[in-house]
Amino acid sequence: MNEDMMTGAERASATAATLPAPGERGKGVYYIHTLGCQMNVHDSERIAGILEADGYVPATGEQVEAHDLDLIVLNTCAVRENAAERMYGTVGLWHQMTRERPGLQIAVGGCMAQLDREKIARRAPWVSAVFGTKNLDVLPRLLDRNRATGEPQVEVADDLQCFPSDLPAHRASAVSSWVAISVGCNNTCTFCIVPTTRGKERDRRPGDILAEVRGCVAGGAKEVTLLGQNVNSFGYGIGDRYAFSKLLRACGEVEGLERVRFTSPHPAAFTDDVIAAMAETPNVMHQLHMPLQSGSDRILRAMRRSYRTSRFMDILGKVREAMPDAQISTDIIVGFPGETEEDFQATLDLVERARFSSAFTFIYSPRPGTPAATMEQVPHEVAQERLERLIALQERITEENLRSFEGRDVEVMVTGAAGRKDGDTHRVTGRERTGVLVHIGVPEGMPAPRVGDFVTATVTHAGRHNLIADPDPKAGQTYHVRH
Repeated sequence: MNEDMMTGAERASATAATLPAPGERGKGVYYIHTLGCQMNVHDSERIAGILEADGYVPATGEQVEAHDLDLIVLNTCAVRENAAERMYGTVGLWHQMTRERPGLQIAVGGCMAQLDREKIARRAPWVSAVFGTKNLDVLPRLLDRNRATGEPQVEVADDLQCFPSDLPAHRASAVSSWVAISVGCNNTCTFCIVPTTRGKERDRRPGDILAEVRGCVAGGAKEVTLLGQNVNSFGYGIGDRYAFSKLLRACGEVEGLERVRFTSPHPAAFTDDVIAAMAETPNVMHQLHMPLQSGSDRILRAMRRSYRTSRFMDILGKVREAMPDAQISTDIIVGFPGETEEDFQATLDLVERARFSSAFTFIYSPRPGTPAATMEQVPHEVAQERLERLIALQERITEENLRSFEGRDVEVMVTGAAGRKDGDTHRVTGRERTGVLVHIGVPEGMPAPRVGDFVTATVTHAGRHNLIADPDPKAGQTYHVRH
């Protein structure tokens, strides 16, 4: 998973037109620092919405640089081993800022807050408020109480109080929206802390999800990403194993919705009807992130992953048969307890066969409270050497895959600027339909596309992790903008 994905400053710049006039601080200027997965990023959008509904104002980039802030919120992740150290180190640095601004409040939320609760207030008594993943809405009340008492306020619920999606949101992007379809996880993977921090899986009503999707489109979104710890087990709680494919097809009927993506599915629940829905629904993108974790069946059993490599490869084969252009990425853990060189070689062999477009690769991190933490650990230097071999293999496959795009036309939804080409020509950036990042050089004499525009352009060069499209229309290469 990617970290540091969205901050309050970035969120503010994305919606600068809605900011109060200079000098207006409302109840206070806030900044959110987000660590971890896409669910955390979306939670930060909800935290921002809650704060703004209570009268707070998002910080500008200049205010963040100048430490001109009244509230800093750290939305934490607990997936990696050093999560606690990173959290305490960050809030320790922020403690220095309270000496410059005595009224500055610091709040800690997210998965580490769900786990450490009272410990945070003891170790970092300058923290004003601690709140969990299941009660985001209490933050303004805790901050008010802290101002009144001067004491740290801690309120972490063990049970989900309300779906975060029922709370107000400040969307990070005007054209791309996250839409959560479920929260929590019912799996029991031996390495994972998520069921502890997020709880059991709970699905939203399909009508509520579709209403939010329509609301996003009405607000200017052209793309939505459906979010869940296991999106394709949506509906299993009520016995409807086809609920997720039905939801994908229903999204295809939302007028004005150009692109639909989802993350992350689980191989054990990935059924043929979902593949059919992806292939047959025009606005559902042919992009799939399918966590593998290991290419060794022995390690998959130890991880308590409820599939084997034959099942995984069967899914990939069916996806590519139905959608030959599909780009499939994955997650892989190296150095899981008990992993032998033979086990690791099985992972390398599967990666070679699977031809993933990209992979998030990690050295196993023991998390207290999980079964794998008590198993015999692989020496770090062994795991590190294996990780380097895996990264080298995946980098080669990624580069080979990207080179196959050269000379092809791709449709890119513009999400921002990418600097300039040759010092004077504009570049814009965005993702093509299967999710690959593309930087496009705007031909001389043509206006730069705006965020949210769709550009069809000829790929002229493949980079290591992205594509370059510098088309020359005079040479017959494609460059077309659709608003």
